[in-house]
Amino acid sequence: MTSKLMHRESPSVGTLLREWRNRRGVSQMELASRAGCSARHLSFVETGRARPSMEVLLRFAADLDLPLRERNVLLVAAGFAPYYPESSMDGPAPGVVQRRLRRLVAAHEPHPVLVFDDQYRIVEANRTFGALVGDVSPELLRPPANFLRLLLHPQGLAPLMPDQGAWREHLLGRLRRHLTRTGSAPLKALYQEVSGYPVPSAARQGHQQASGADGVFEFPYALPLRIVRGGRTLSFISTVMTFNAFADVAVSELAVATLLPADAATSAGLRSLRARPRARQGAAGRSVSGLSAADQERWPGWSEEEPLPRG
Repeated sequence: MTSKLMHRESPSVGTLLREWRNRRGVSQMELASRAGCSARHLSFVETGRARPSMEVLLRFAADLDLPLRERNVLLVAAGFAPYYPESSMDGPAPGVVQRRLRRLVAAHEPHPVLVFDDQYRIVEANRTFGALVGDVSPELLRPPANFLRLLLHPQGLAPLMPDQGAWREHLLGRLRRHLTRTGSAPLKALYQEVSGYPVPSAARQGHQQASGADGVFEFPYALPLRIVRGGRTLSFISTVMTFNAFADVAVSELAVATLLPADAATSAGLRSLRARPRARQGAAGRSVSGLSAADQERWPGWSEEEPLPRG
């Protein structure tokens, strides 16, 4: 993790602190008061006339709600070592965090579940999710697969989603909010890419199309994610959760998306998907053409599942 931080452009700690404070819309007086120091000291830190202690910097970072990765960047800019550890998510062998994630997603079978990072890259998924997306373009499945590309790309799930106009609007709005909060350059590039995907004429109607679709607002609390597979419409209520009380950079950037069946027909359809052949095979029970053996082995949706403890 330290090497990643050291190879970034290195603005001063004062510059970073001022940029984050302005991004959050917080005055020097307000931040200093919340952090328990004087506005004069904060002003001196931002102009480079004073060197803050690690304790004070961590208070500033917490009050500004900085992501853990950016808190480490702030500390490194001030000459300190990174404070928060970072687990590896892309090593040659699964680490402790990956094994726990694999166990978590397997426990949700037969409901599709995936775990993605702060750039929407899929780091783990269960077999049902792998089967659900197994027939999309192999290029979109090549690791690291991206959740937003799978949903919005014209060769992904988008053509199979009757309400893709409403979902496109929702997902791009979510990505904009995420980008505003983090200021991430990779997220900005991702937004420019996915927002530029061609939109089928039917989807341009957005919510008007969705409101006219049979049953799409049957659930007053959420817009179902509907996917048509083999002439059958699978309808899901989606939830996204994050981990609580995290102290690891990689874990703090993870989110878990769960697709829960919205009706009995979808539950039956999921059982059918789950029962089909596995081991690096798509939803049609065949190897996914276009993916190398190494890529197929790395795709999370075909990971070997660890047995869950019983009792």
